[in-house]
Amino acid sequence: MPKPVIYHNPRCSKSRQTLALLEENGHAPKVIEYLKEPPTAAELQAILKKLKMKPRDLMRKGEDVYKSLGLDNEKLSDDKLVKAMVENPILIERPIVVGGAKAKIGRPPESVLDLF
Repeated sequence: MPKPVIYHNPRCSKSRQTLALLEENGHAPKVIEYLKEPPTAAELQAILKKLKMKPRDLMRKGEDVYKSLGLDNEKLSDDKLVKAMVENPILIERPIVVGGAKAKIGRPPESVLDLF
């Protein structure tokens, strides 16, 4: 299995807990601080496929930018939602752990252990 990747926000307690849990279980993931290094649209679409989720399901709907950009409009295409997340990575739910062909959101943090 390739080295796991965690899309991490060090200011988020769930993200910190998930990273610590991975390390405690012998997994040394590649850490991507996605607010500093946002995924590309193609990378985000690949992650969504591994999560088996639609873009709206991965969005943090409580963020101010979600409302200010009108992202609650149900008529917006998946491509437009992905573009919004790439341009405003704060909208991406966190943390995301990618392990091979699968991915999980670390909410709760223990859920990512299913990847291994």
